[in-house]
Amino acid sequence: MALAALALPLAAPQADAQDHKADRSGPSLTERLVGTWELVSYKVEDKETGKLIDAMGNTPRGRVIFTPDGWVAFNLEGSDRKPAATDTERAELMKSLVAYIGRYRIEGDQWLTTVETAWAPEWVGTEQRRDVRLDGDYANVTTPWRVMPNWNSGRPSRSLIRFKRIS
Repeated sequence: MALAALALPLAAPQADAQDHKADRSGPSLTERLVGTWELVSYKVEDKETGKLIDAMGNTPRGRVIFTPDGWVAFNLEGSDRKPAATDTERAELMKSLVAYIGRYRIEGDQWLTTVETAWAPEWVGTEQRRDVRLDGDYANVTTPWRVMPNWNSGRPSRSLIRFKRIS
């Protein structure tokens, strides 16, 4: 979940010439993404070792929602989260959360979000880039290699995320 524009576009995202170029007769990637997607799986790959990390546990949950007017809301949380009773427990919960909202646009087979609000303040004002491949009602999403603030001990990793369309 990688980075930086200050000006936000006010119009709906525009598909570029490469947007879904393999099938110019069908809907664009922008059109196909609009809707609500439910998290199916979330894995993190360590860049150095190639090891897959279950950073969010066995049964994470979450949604990503793309609106027709160019907004995306992304909220994923780890398995078995319980209400916190202490500040230490509240801080620990941040390790099993990824959430942001912003304006998005499509470039080729990627969605880019200019983040307006996020669980990690350092993401606000950044641009997050994601590769996305649609397969029927499923979206397979891959982040660039980056250092996440909440797992993998400061080592580079990337997220491999699978969603299923629910509306």
